[in-house]
Amino acid sequence: MGKLDGKVALVTGASRGIGEATAREFAAEGAKVALLARSGDVIADIAGALGADNAIAIPCDISRFWEVRAAVDACVQTFGALDILVNNAGVIEPISHLSDADPDAWGQVIDINLKGVFNGLRAAMPVMQAAGSGTILNISSGAAHGPVEGWSHYCASKAGAFMLTRCADKEAREHGLRVMGLSPGTVATEMQREIKASGVNPVSQLDWSEHIPPEWPAKALVWMCGPEADDYLGQDVSLRDEDIRAKIGLSR
Repeated sequence: MGKLDGKVALVTGASRGIGEATAREFAAEGAKVALLARSGDVIADIAGALGADNAIAIPCDISRFWEVRAAVDACVQTFGALDILVNNAGVIEPISHLSDADPDAWGQVIDINLKGVFNGLRAAMPVMQAAGSGTILNISSGAAHGPVEGWSHYCASKAGAFMLTRCADKEAREHGLRVMGLSPGTVATEMQREIKASGVNPVSQLDWSEHIPPEWPAKALVWMCGPEADDYLGQDVSLRDEDIRAKIGLSR
């Protein structure tokens, strides 16, 4: 028996990194999974590997609400429900100091990292509230809680997304929804390669071996779908916390 047997999950940013690992982990635990990303061919290949009965690929730009709403509708039409939403999609480029930042590029990061989370919440919450249950997991960051040089767009967007987590929990817990964030720490994904290439701030100086594999956040998200994580409703779960890692069964 899988931990997510009978559940239907929608994962944004599912073409690589944490999103891809999460889609695969959720499917392995018995969930039906809708994979969302702008790169349709990539998610189609991943969904194909998971099997037509288990996964569907939905090309989607999460910065556009109508696309996210259509994706939620397609997920419900295909699998009959929506039990879990993972708001994972996010970007960090272009990294730059505030005094040099390109206003349009800065705004595009807000559109994806912050408005994208809102769009997911706005599209999924009515469906879940009508069903009387649901779990929403937003990928957060330590950058949501403290400033990082060159990351004003990322820090601001993640701080805003953390407040969306808190607001959604405050408004929807009484309707049966569970809303939390996961702060995974530094993860061995393409984003870390972009950070490394920037050469800005101490994070770019970290050795690759210091980053955790994307499968760790994926396993953490599975754990967060269960009642053991209820103490963290409306909060961020930090995967840097050794006690959390122990509860999930993760270790170096």
